[in-house]
Amino acid sequence: MVQELWDNDINRLKPGKDYRISLQGKAGDSMGTSDIDRAGSPLFTYVNENIFKKETFLAFISLLDNYESDTGEPEIVTPEEEAENHKFLDSILQTQTMKIAHKYLVEKKLSPENETEFKAQLYRIWFELYARRGSSRPDSSGFEHVFVGETRGGRTVIGFHNWIQLYLQEKLGHIDYKGYSVNANSPQPDENKHILGLQFSWKDGIKPKGSIFIGVSPEFEFALYTLCFLNSPNERVKVQFSLYDVEIVCHHYNQKHIGTTFPVLLKYLNPK
Repeated sequence: MVQELWDNDINRLKPGKDYRISLQGKAGDSMGTSDIDRAGSPLFTYVNENIFKKETFLAFISLLDNYESDTGEPEIVTPEEEAENHKFLDSILQTQTMKIAHKYLVEKKLSPENETEFKAQLYRIWFELYARRGSSRPDSSGFEHVFVGETRGGRTVIGFHNWIQLYLQEKLGHIDYKGYSVNANSPQPDENKHILGLQFSWKDGIKPKGSIFIGVSPEFEFALYTLCFLNSPNERVKVQFSLYDVEIVCHHYNQKHIGTTFPVLLKYLNPK
């Protein structure tokens, strides 16, 4: 199923052609050496921004400035922002990637066939607000956490698993990439592959260990994460597609919303 999503992701960027990254050094461990910067230059050395004019990218990017990053700060959703959320869902529902995911979820009896009802389900999973740990007021959503990023206590970055937000924030000077992140079992990162573990700081907070897809379209991530959330009661879903053997970590919030979700690269597969 995920291979089919991948094969139909026509808006995916090509490494080395549509974008280039510079891995540089291996980041320090997350136990206190996070202030050591193993990368003197930005992660992204080039991105073809014409791709951001495509409808789903444009609609996605319009959502990134709609949030207060600090958990504990209640989110106020304006009518304009709500309209932007709907516009984004409308745009991705037109893509083949999302249509394939919808068809699969209907067959599995996990989603309604009616597109309006399916859209309402997606809205609840991703955009409905809830109170994250330590907060009494709705201050978070699945979308904000996964795609935009949040800060806790001003010092720790939580969530933030999206390459477009990373690129745009790095370009603005808010992100300092500190090096790639690997553990004893994970493969060495590759500038021409689409998954990367990394360490970075954002505003005044540090993300000691993050993991993101790079160069994929917003609709691919949205389709994949929605599939994993609805299809699996477990919090780790193993999938294989293209050159990747991956675990998708997917935490629920009250079974109704996405708490967090991101890819963990287990190994590279041999090209078929």
